[in-house]
Amino acid sequence: MATANRKYPIGIYTFEEIVGSNYLYVDKTAHVYNITHDFKYVFLSRPRRFGKSLLVDTLQCYFEARKELFDGLNLAQLESEWVKYPVFRFDMSSLKNKNVQYVESGLDTLLLNYEKSYGIDNPRKTFGDRLQVLINAAVEQTGQKVVLLIDEYDSPMLEVFHDKEKLSEVRDILKNFYGPIKICDAQLRFGFITGITKFSQMGIFSGINNLKDISMLDNYSDICGISKEELLNQCKPDIETMADSMQYTFSDMANKLTEYYDGYHFSKCSTDVFNPFSLINAFNDKSLEYYWFKSATPTFLFEQMKHYGTDFSLLEGKKVGIEDFDVSPENATSALPLLYQSGYLTIKDYDAEYEEFTLGFPNKEVRVGFTKSFLPTVANIDGAEVNKRMVRITKAFNNCDVDSAMQEIKSLVAEIPYHYKNTTEPNFQTIMFLILTLVGQRVRVEVATAEGRADAIIETSNYVYVIEYKVNQSPDVALQQIEDRGYATPYLSGPRKLVRVGMNFSSKLRGLESWKVV
Repeated sequence: MATANRKYPIGIYTFEEIVGSNYLYVDKTAHVYNITHDFKYVFLSRPRRFGKSLLVDTLQCYFEARKELFDGLNLAQLESEWVKYPVFRFDMSSLKNKNVQYVESGLDTLLLNYEKSYGIDNPRKTFGDRLQVLINAAVEQTGQKVVLLIDEYDSPMLEVFHDKEKLSEVRDILKNFYGPIKICDAQLRFGFITGITKFSQMGIFSGINNLKDISMLDNYSDICGISKEELLNQCKPDIETMADSMQYTFSDMANKLTEYYDGYHFSKCSTDVFNPFSLINAFNDKSLEYYWFKSATPTFLFEQMKHYGTDFSLLEGKKVGIEDFDVSPENATSALPLLYQSGYLTIKDYDAEYEEFTLGFPNKEVRVGFTKSFLPTVANIDGAEVNKRMVRITKAFNNCDVDSAMQEIKSLVAEIPYHYKNTTEPNFQTIMFLILTLVGQRVRVEVATAEGRADAIIETSNYVYVIEYKVNQSPDVALQQIEDRGYATPYLSGPRKLVRVGMNFSSKLRGLESWKVV
């Protein structure tokens, strides 16, 4: 029977409160034990709201030897000594501000709180000197080495990323602060650093000779987030309750959750990872919504995409080498590093022979949410109006009313501002991809066949649409290409009705001029 009174830790990142108040907790404590015994200094990159802060808090509770909190969890079976260490934890997200003086003031406050607790009355001038004195004082007073936990290390730099002068100032402040880590190596038991990006992390932490980046290690691919196995086992009552509420079978509910929130991969052979923020919100509300995406609009990423001329339609299935996306944003030559590290793209496949990764949107939540937010940046309409248009287009395709769908698309394309370069076939292809992605059907672009690539395939329950676009030609030319190159051949024997659509865009009119259906 489903558990009806389970509580969900929405907005709660405190390990003690979660495990002590009957909140859903997916046990990650075996990972905690392993990283603290396998490595001395660890770096982990994961998208926002993926459980990094909870992991940091769990580490703090472990090193403070709060044994009672781990009763019944994996770590309780692994640890036998339970040594209490002095822990210094710095949440750098509290320093997010475009004012460099605010960053300095905030760091000063973080240090002062620890200095008071260790009776340090006359802190030295630089942040690095103060941290060194603090570490030495803690070791002297407790007789134990220090544990250093740094959460969201990159937050202050991301805030000033577009201002090179301020970025340089903030980087220098933080580099000075972290400087003593190498000097105090003998006084440190463990160090853990989290962030979203690999934002010059090696430069900022250059003093740490043995910093281990576990971000892309298979063994730790699910250290944050919820794996498929964990979902089906530890969250089984939650799926049952949600299925009852939404009138799904257990299997159908699990498949829906997978469609919306699964699909993250953080290594070459990563397990499937679900977005934890979206899952617990879905369990709480008994609803499938775009929770993670709604929690923040990726305006910064859109600007990066515009800056690098990123073709939105080619993000799905993008093939890259490790050097193409696993790099620091300031050294990047495309938007891919930020799109991957921020969680909007993920690893979909890895070809070991060619050492090549295939990237793509993780799931429906990200694909649809990203497209819905991106389209209003190129079309002169707001999000609410986009939703209305998409419903009408979806209904038209479901009913095989292609003319109505094309009229809606024509109207939508016409509202794209003049400064957007909608004059070439790739431009119109990108616009069509944005529109069709939101139709709610299975849409694929540049679909490979034996004779070439179809511009778009749309699959609904009852119809398969094979679509070809042309610019400054005619719908008949587009339809002839569908025929000559056999784009429709794979769908001829299927149960669904096959519909061929030829479209012609005009560079002069900067929009959809005509179409033909057969």
